[in-house]
Amino acid sequence: MDFLRKGIAIGVLLLIIGLFVQPFCLWTASSSHSEQLKLSQWDVLWEASPLKWEDVAHTKEGWREVDLARGIPSKPERIHSAWFRIALPATPWDESGLYIDKLYAFDVEVYTEDGRKVFESSRDYTYDIYHILAPLAANPAGQDIFIHASTSSDKFGIHSEITIGNYRDLIPLYVNKGLLDIILGSALVFAAVVMLSCTLFLRNIDVPSWLSLSLVILSSGVLMITYSRFTYTFFSEYGKVFVILFDLGLMILFPALSYYFEIITGPGPSAIITKLRKFQVGYSAFILLVAVANLISDNAIYSVYFFLTVTVLAFIIVIQLIVLLSVSVLYVLRKNKDVVLFAVGFTIFAMTSIAEVIWFLIRYAQYELSLWKWGTLCFVLALILILGRRVALNHERVIQYSKELEMYNGKLQHSEKMEILSELAASVAHEVRNPLQVTRGFLQLLDSKAAMKEKEYLKLALTELDRASAIITDFLTFAKPELEDITVLNVGEELSHIEGILIPLANMQGGVITLDVPPNLCINGNSSKFKQAFINLIKNSIEALTDKGWIRVWGYEQEGKVTIHIQDNGAGMDEQELSRLGEPYFSNKTKGTGLGLMVTLRIIEVMQGEIKFTSKKGVGTEVVVRFPSVYEKAM
Repeated sequence: MDFLRKGIAIGVLLLIIGLFVQPFCLWTASSSHSEQLKLSQWDVLWEASPLKWEDVAHTKEGWREVDLARGIPSKPERIHSAWFRIALPATPWDESGLYIDKLYAFDVEVYTEDGRKVFESSRDYTYDIYHILAPLAANPAGQDIFIHASTSSDKFGIHSEITIGNYRDLIPLYVNKGLLDIILGSALVFAAVVMLSCTLFLRNIDVPSWLSLSLVILSSGVLMITYSRFTYTFFSEYGKVFVILFDLGLMILFPALSYYFEIITGPGPSAIITKLRKFQVGYSAFILLVAVANLISDNAIYSVYFFLTVTVLAFIIVIQLIVLLSVSVLYVLRKNKDVVLFAVGFTIFAMTSIAEVIWFLIRYAQYELSLWKWGTLCFVLALILILGRRVALNHERVIQYSKELEMYNGKLQHSEKMEILSELAASVAHEVRNPLQVTRGFLQLLDSKAAMKEKEYLKLALTELDRASAIITDFLTFAKPELEDITVLNVGEELSHIEGILIPLANMQGGVITLDVPPNLCINGNSSKFKQAFINLIKNSIEALTDKGWIRVWGYEQEGKVTIHIQDNGAGMDEQELSRLGEPYFSNKTKGTGLGLMVTLRIIEVMQGEIKFTSKKGVGTEVVVRFPSVYEKAM
């Protein structure tokens, strides 16, 4: 569990670092913005047949002017390559650079006016966005730059302003492009790997939800990394691997998201989420087969694959996000904190993603998605908060269960002790009582014939035998406290009888008993056992009194329970003495055996009652006894 917390904490830390790094990178990249030139006009020559640079440099016809303010011209049909001519003004820098933020093509070559090739790249995979920085020689009179590009896609050409500036100042702009995506994606991948690793070590977790959440976070991180231009700019040799990982991330993310959503909220109205998830799994499997066929055929069916993975999948994603967003709004009304957090994060993710995907479709895939990663980040943070909250709740539950287990173990040990004592008491009492009765009979015969001096000894012996008999009676009551003649007892009347019995004893101790019990409190039980139990309790209070002591007895009915309080201002007990109450042979009295309180506790237990002691040394003791009322039983 600590490993999980540390892993998630490191992942969140990386996300925070990324959020702080990006503004710094942007500030660094734009520090020399005022010293850069922006070009939004150039010429294009559509290439019907292959042309060499020497031919293009001297060609005056066929060039078409391009102005970003008027829009980007569409690529003619059956044309797959073109030349772009950029007229540069005078460059005052010793080390000039040309920076193009976005150029759609698969193969790109950049030539200077004197025929020197300053950039070349060729891709045999489907990522067609180029991010170019080319060094230029200083030219006070200006010069023309020629770019040759080819593609097999409908997306083609320069789609951004061209920046001219000092080469060293353009490097941060070139390097930082997409760097934040790498940082954020790596943080998500790290957090997901930690979670997946923890699956091998954690027990008693909800494995389906845990794995689906891990896959959502992992695939989101993979998409961020493999969609970043930084990845294809500096690691272009692994481009095929990145493209495959991107497609796999898409195939995993949205089915896993639907499954995790299904776990959190249920199948939804008419099981729409379950149906959507099954459809997505089937469609992802179908796309995987098409991807394999496209790889084997060396991109021969790329147009079909592009249509299925871009256009069709974009529509499916929009429908999925709308469905999940609608269902989350319904479930958030239940005010479940997990669902509220999930809904807030998912709403941000869904709204940004839906808006971007719709705009992507309107622009016919000629738009580079950028806002979705922020929505994904908010959603993942919400999922991490939900996970953290559940981990904290599980930790609290473990502590609570440990406390309850300790309490139950204590009760079990006490119950086992009582069971052993019961069996022992029953066997010993039966074996000892008969010899005692015989001994007492013979002592009585001797008493009638004995001299005066001997009668004193015999009387003392009879008294001790009676005391031993009383102890054995307590043993038998404890061992077999079964109630006979169970009737409805009026608690007020029973306690009034007990008060009448014990008032003389209280007066002898200098104490006063007050009784305040309503006449309508009734319980089921045996009258003699009830009296025996409460005589023992009140008698203990009397014997604990000092000068001018008092004992208050009151009762009431609450929530189907008859509650009786016995409170005194006697000597009281400390916590150690309280913890030992009810143990055999533990007593605060000089000649006490502790059996009387054991018998009392057993009688109350058999009558389905509960008893609780509170006491403070030198202040007094309070006993609270609760029994089910007869009205509760009748219900």
